Parts: sequence; structure tokens; C-alpha cells
Amino acid sequence: MRCSRLDNDSNLSDPLLSLTLIGENSFVSRLFGTDGVRGVANRDLTPDLALALGRAAGFVLGPDGGRFVIGRDTRLSGPMLEAALSAGLCSAGCEVLLGGVLPTPAVAFLTLAEEAAAGTVISASHNPVPDNGIKFFSPEGVKLPADLEDAIERAMASPPTDLPVGAAVGRAEPLEGGADRYMSHLLDSVDSSLEGLEIVLDCAFGAAYSIAPRVFRAAGAKVKALHDEPDGSRINVGCGSTSLALLSEAVVERGADFGLAFDGDADRVLAVDERGDTVDGDRIIALSALRLFEQGNLHNNVVVSTVMANLGFRRALEERGIEVLSAPVGDKHVAHEMARSGAVLGGEQSGHIIWAQHSSTGDGILTGLQIAVAISAEAEPLSKLAALYSSFPQVLINVEVGARDALAGAEGLWSEVQAAESSLGDDGRVLLRASGTEPVVRVMVEATEASVAQRTAEAVADAVRRHLA
Repeated sequence: MRCSRLDNDSNLSDPLLSLTLIGENSFVSRLFGTDGVRGVANRDLTPDLALALGRAAGFVLGPDGGRFVIGRDTRLSGPMLEAALSAGLCSAGCEVLLGGVLPTPAVAFLTLAEEAAAGTVISASHNPVPDNGIKFFSPEGVKLPADLEDAIERAMASPPTDLPVGAAVGRAEPLEGGADRYMSHLLDSVDSSLEGLEIVLDCAFGAAYSIAPRVFRAAGAKVKALHDEPDGSRINVGCGSTSLALLSEAVVERGADFGLAFDGDADRVLAVDERGDTVDGDRIIALSALRLFEQGNLHNNVVVSTVMANLGFRRALEERGIEVLSAPVGDKHVAHEMARSGAVLGGEQSGHIIWAQHSSTGDGILTGLQIAVAISAEAEPLSKLAALYSSFPQVLINVEVGARDALAGAEGLWSEVQAAESSLGDDGRVLLRASGTEPVVRVMVEATEASVAQRTAEAVADAVRRHLA
């Protein structure tokens, strides 16, 4: 296969961007990363910055005093940043609806339902406890394009001096019934009872802590919930989608049908089958795509994944008549490609999965419900439904370099990469990506044998060091 070149990296596990203000009018670097603005709360992402960001977003996204829906996860810094962001929006003359602790996809849904100018989520997703972030949704419930993010940054750099006063100042009030409305929306996506299924849910002490167990029980399932307290001091700590060991143990110990692990803001999910084995995003997409295909509901017989999707996944779907389109890493890019191609299903290996007929963005709880419906309808265990292909061994090496921006023009390096791919033939591939936030080039190699993948990855990593050191 031909090697892939990406000039930057949208992997959300990268170290956080610097968000330091220089005086009042400029910034060290672009604030918006691949999933909004993130940093260590109260050090990088300060209340001052949140207020400035809110005011700028208000003027850009709601220039006539538009309505904004705000939700957050359970992090300890959430209420602090919520207050500052809300103050900034009110300073721009906007109306703010405070949803409290809500999953990210709930905010996207409520933004549409309220016909709001934008939705805002205060969360750092799967990141550690000290981190937090702010991301925005458009009136259509999708993440903002780069040009609007740039416009917000320009407004922060040159804030208006003529601010609303008197009756023109915005106001903030609670959004009543937001969680219940979102629950009803989720249950509308379920076309059969889940009675007879036992499911273990790992809520990661995050935004899914209450809604997820309630939804699955309302759909008829027997539920055992883990880490289902709104404890922001433990969000993602040894639990959730970044740590599946406890979930696997609980599923096997209880003899449950399967388990689901959410991240901090519940926009992604990973599963474990009845044997405690991990079912990643690729396999969830594959089994879901095949079911939609067999029902005649997979529009254009196409599904969207990312460049990180396993080669085994791609081949398995293509052999069954389903075209797999690739997008850069990041659910924003997946959503864009889905809209372009008309795909109704897309997602990432990490568990961000978008069901276009039900949601405008990745939704972990919705995805979990669809897995449960498939298990119930097919009367087959998840281990069998997910066994659609054998994964190709995948090796990832991060190489520190002195000039990551020189990757695209390093012709000598690319010659060596092409030689490496030629040696793999049609049974492997090489992917190089320059990180967008740190001096690193990421080398990923797939091959039919783990030893071949490891050996090839190390050789390419050495080449990167020689050419970009």
C-alpha cells in the first residue's frame, strides 16, 4: 500500500497547547486545537481566558444576542469555568442556558432543540483530572469549522470597547429538563426492548454517571453501574474508556452479556464482550455497518473511518461490498467526510462513533444502545458479532525531532518510507504524521506479522531521526 503523509496530527492524546495570554491583545499560539481549547484548568485555561473566550464567541456566533447552551462534565474546575464563560457570553449580550452536568452529545442535541446560536461544552474528555477544555457546537450541532474558530481568536485579540449595557446585557438561567429530553431522544433510537440483557456500565465518574444507567434500565436491560458518582476528583482515574481492566473483570465475574466504558464527557465508548475481551471502535463500526448494510439502511453502502483504522477492518468491509472512506484523525473530520459522502455511520478506533440518522456528533451512550439492540436482535454474543476480521498487528513509535515541519519536504526520508512499504507489499502500510503540538513525528506500521511490523517501524523511526534530527 502507498504510504500516507499528514502534515499535522489531530491525536487528542497530545500534550496540551499553551494558552498563555500576552498582554490583552495576542496569544502565544493558536488557542483552538482539534477539539476546542484545552489546558490545565486555572493555570493555562484560566477564568480570565474563559471570560474573554465567551465574550468573543458571543460576538462572533451570536452577534444579535443569540442563545447559547452550556453543559459540562464533573471536573472540579467545571463550575469555575462555567461561571466565567457564562459571564463572557452575557457581556456580549447573549442568553445563556445552563444545562449543568451533561454529556457532550446532549449539548449538541439541545443546541438543535433550542434553536440556539451555539452550544458550548466544558470538558477535557478522557484527559486527566487537572485538565479542562471548552468547545463549541454550531446551530446544526456540529463542531465549529476552523474559520469560525479563527474569527473567535481575532475577536479575542481585538475585543470591542462598546459593550451592551442596561437591558441589552445578556442573562443566564438554568436549562430545565435537559437531561430528561436527551434521555427521551436516546430511547427513540431503540426499536426493541433490551429485556433479558445484563450490561455493565463504567461511567468513569463523568458526565454519563446518571444518564447512562437510567437509559439502559428504561430500555429494559439489567444494569450494573461502575464509577457512577459525579466525582470530578476521580474522573477517568483508573476507569472509563482509558482503563478497561475493572470493567472486564466485572463482566466476567457477573456473567454479563457485555460491558461499556465511557470517557469523561460520554462522546465515545469502548466495549468488552462476554469474555472480557476489548471491542474497539473499529469493530463496533464494522458490526454496526454490516447490520445496517444487511437491513438496506447503509446509505450509499459507505462508512467513514480514519487513517488509523486497522487494515483488517478495511478489508473485511470491502470484501462484503461496503466502501470505507478515510478521514484525518478526529471526529470533526469524520463528521465532515460523512456529510460530504452522505454516509450514515462513521467513527474512530478510539470509540467516537457518529450515527447520522440519530445524532450530529459522536455519542457513546447512543452507540452502546445500538450495540445492545444488535446483540438482542441477532441473539448472538458480542464476541461473535465482533469477530468479523483478524486485526493486523499495529506498531506506533513517537520520534522526537528538531524540525517536525520539515517532514513534508524530506524527500530522502520519503524515499526510505516508500522502500519500506514496497517490502511490505499489499499486506501492510506505513503512516507518518507530524504532531501539531509537540516536536514529534509519529510512525505507524501495520503488517501481517507483529515482528515484521516492529522491525519496519523501528527502521522507519531511525530514518526519521536521521533526516529530521
